[in-house]
Amino acid sequence: MLNGDSSLPIGLTHAGRDQARALGATAGPVDLAAHTAFARTRETAELAWPNAPTLVVAELNEIGFGRFEGTLWTDGYADWVVTAGPEEDCPGGGESRVTALRRYVRGFRVLLERPEGRIALVAHGAHVRYLLLARDGTSPPPLLEFIEPATVYTFDRTEFEAAIALLEAWVAAPAFEAD
Repeated sequence: MLNGDSSLPIGLTHAGRDQARALGATAGPVDLAAHTAFARTRETAELAWPNAPTLVVAELNEIGFGRFEGTLWTDGYADWVVTAGPEEDCPGGGESRVTALRRYVRGFRVLLERPEGRIALVAHGAHVRYLLLARDGTSPPPLLEFIEPATVYTFDRTEFEAAIALLEAWVAAPAFEAD
């Protein structure tokens, strides 16, 4: 299913709700809490910043995992991701990483164009890792490192714009660098 399946009923656990509240306390107040169309990101945003307006940015939904949707990482996706090229669609109707990253870039641009000064984004690990790598000047690799959930990463506007520009350049000419 393209753009991940935001209808999957995956909410936060009790520990996840505690992490969400701690995230808001650590990050401090925000002018806007943006999140994907997934229930767990909406719930995180609402618990972390209960008084902030929220914004759904569906372009930032998880990648469409195709036949791996709803399975564990070790149920085949991990093997596929290290052998597939960046433009190869995930088996069973999923997205390629290039297609997903183009969509993410559109979502990041939505946030960049917002008038609010301090925006929190509750997103999935891949989005965060792509932004962190791009901020460091690194193009997307075939396999992304794990991101701890409910962790604050701060970007100023200049860093965010530069990271988006690097990701846009990569999707225009996608290639994974050789090890």
